[in-house]
Amino acid sequence: MLARTRHCLRLSKVPNYRHAHTARTVGEDARWPGWRVVVGIEVHAQIKSREKLFSNTWTSDLAQVSNMHVSPYDAAFPGTLPQLNPRCVELGVRTAIALNANVHHRSAFDRKHYFYADLPSGYQITQHYAPFATGGLLELPNAGKAVRIHQIQLEQDTGKSTFDARRRLSSIDLNRAGTGLMEIVSEPDMESPEEAGEYVRALQALLRSVGSSNGNMEQGSLRCDVNVSVNKPGEPLGTRCEIKNINSVKFMMTAIASEVFRHIELLDQGQPVAQETRGFDEQKAETYALRSKEDAPDYRYMPDPNIPPLFIDGTYITNIRNHMPELPSATKARLMAMGLTARDADVLMTVDIGREVGYDGALGQGAVSYFDQLAHGRDTKVAVNWIIHELLGQLALRHETFKDNTMSVIQMGELVDLVQSKKITGTSGKTILRHILTHRSSEMPSTIAAKLQLLVSPDTDGTALEAWCTEAIEAMPRESEAVRKGNVNVLNKLLGHVMRTSRGRADAQTAKATLQRLLS
Repeated sequence: MLARTRHCLRLSKVPNYRHAHTARTVGEDARWPGWRVVVGIEVHAQIKSREKLFSNTWTSDLAQVSNMHVSPYDAAFPGTLPQLNPRCVELGVRTAIALNANVHHRSAFDRKHYFYADLPSGYQITQHYAPFATGGLLELPNAGKAVRIHQIQLEQDTGKSTFDARRRLSSIDLNRAGTGLMEIVSEPDMESPEEAGEYVRALQALLRSVGSSNGNMEQGSLRCDVNVSVNKPGEPLGTRCEIKNINSVKFMMTAIASEVFRHIELLDQGQPVAQETRGFDEQKAETYALRSKEDAPDYRYMPDPNIPPLFIDGTYITNIRNHMPELPSATKARLMAMGLTARDADVLMTVDIGREVGYDGALGQGAVSYFDQLAHGRDTKVAVNWIIHELLGQLALRHETFKDNTMSVIQMGELVDLVQSKKITGTSGKTILRHILTHRSSEMPSTIAAKLQLLVSPDTDGTALEAWCTEAIEAMPRESEAVRKGNVNVLNKLLGHVMRTSRGRADAQTAKATLQRLLS
């Protein structure tokens, strides 16, 4: 329970969780032999709460008109005071639990001072010195390691400034000002762009799986500040540079590689690497200097006098833990236990990342949920094949994503059952699937099969099938003669003719056997 008092915000007492630190391994990369790369990442994830962190103003997205979701507090009007949003705390704690972090009994808020036009108060409220959670681990299966989490803190977002070069006019949009963020700071445990990419993708999937953030990097809901340094193995760590506000995994990996080569070039020439904050030019695929790197004294951190400490008790965190959704690692293990290959499970879970997270933290239906319902009472391998190879394949041809799918689980289930019971052929099933997606039809597959005359008609003596095969042989004499002379690969052309003539109603294997019998 979240209680508000004049002196504190009390959430409840938490057990002291401890985590073993993973041993770091050092391997040489062929791209920069003789050098060791060290990468740490600060991820800023927008909390999926309808209201902002310290005001009851609604959060907004990029499509909304500028400066429409701004309260007097967001605009730093004198006399306005912050009021902590309990939903942001809940989703932050949910994230900490998912990362196996230690949620602290007491945390506090600080003011971080810097003066930009999109920060009207002149400071950002964050939890630099007393974050609500520290420690934790995020497993990277492909890299074969775990990245340690240094701390997780709540903070508010800034506004957005844009510059119109034609009119030479700067504009400030405060819609985003005050939006709740989680800053998730890793230890410098990554040693390549690929490990950094896997870390961000894994964290993105975890945030979506627990419903705490939609993780959409292209919309700015998840942004990364990447710290990079290089050193010779066995020597002290090098000077780190921070690359700010990267909103794409691909660009982040490119930026890291670019920064590593820049450091190595400077060091090879005997020049020092300056500690600084840098940006990334996507067109040139290289970083550029923004400003010298600030340290904590430059920000003049101070406790926020208007926000009391935050207290979290054991009852509160236990309740959240008991209602946690399934985490990605558990999902993959469950799918593989159902008979799926690791590759198929990964495909479903990758598609699942595109799920929409509601403001209540609930997730829209993703590919995993779709599969779970479709596979109920059916062959799991058949179910996953229809989803991955047929449904996702057709959506990809249409340049659509899974959230654009209009074929319901009930429709897909009946389609699979029709094919498995041989009431329609697999080819006819694919035709019906395309029909439903193209016409965004809500009709059941059995109805569509009847309309399109795709139902397999009883042919107990094989008369119709033999007629179709005979017609194919007569229509394609050259191919037929080639098959008679031993070129069996040409048989597929004849089979294609049969399938077209029968409108997909012929069984492919039986038709193939009939063609071979007639030609021999």
